[in-house]
Amino acid sequence: MQLSLRLSAIAEMVTEGCRLVDVGCDHGYLPVYLVLNHKIPSAIAMDVRKDPLSRAQEHLQEYGLGKYIETRLSDGLLALKPGEGDTLVIAGMGGPLMEKILTEGEAVLNSFRELILQPQSDIAHFRHFIREKGWEIVRENIILEEGKFYPMMKAVKASDSVMPPYTREEEWFGKLLLEQHHPVLEQYLQRELRLREEILGKLRNAPTESAFRRMKEIEEEKQLVLAALKRYESE
Repeated sequence: MQLSLRLSAIAEMVTEGCRLVDVGCDHGYLPVYLVLNHKIPSAIAMDVRKDPLSRAQEHLQEYGLGKYIETRLSDGLLALKPGEGDTLVIAGMGGPLMEKILTEGEAVLNSFRELILQPQSDIAHFRHFIREKGWEIVRENIILEEGKFYPMMKAVKASDSVMPPYTREEEWFGKLLLEQHHPVLEQYLQRELRLREEILGKLRNAPTESAFRRMKEIEEEKQLVLAALKRYESE
């Protein structure tokens, strides 16, 4: 089975031997791949919609993995009990929805050894949120696939009750990605800079109070991108 670049990067983050819980499993590609490659012993694939679960079940039958992978209809983590999994994967959703799932499933959440998370939006807020919940980000990656950027992170329970705070650029663009000089991060930062310069150019031709406020916001974001690029290039 061949995974997309995004799913391959997520699969690579899973610790070998861990029982997987995949929330929003879609077609079930990730757990099927990990079981077929003997990286995990078992998995629970969950989705809030029946159609994706049906497609996942078809893949389980195709590969004869019904004994190792269970499917559950579930709104987030609501159909899961504490201790049923070691690794939680939530990928391909907006950051606010992922925050909602993790908050509502907090009793189950704290029984996991590791979280592998790939928010699609509000990523700076999500990094802040996950650390506020007591999870330390120990690995990060960012994938460029078919013109889209996919940042992802692996988190474990923090050993210290108080973690050093992130700077704003670390929350926006990833402390570990900046430290790694990740090549895709540089492409992402250059794109973000171009987008903000384009927006500022358009707003300058709209002399209204709301446009002025928006220009101020975009200029602040542009300075964050420039600070991250400077850090990326200087370290």
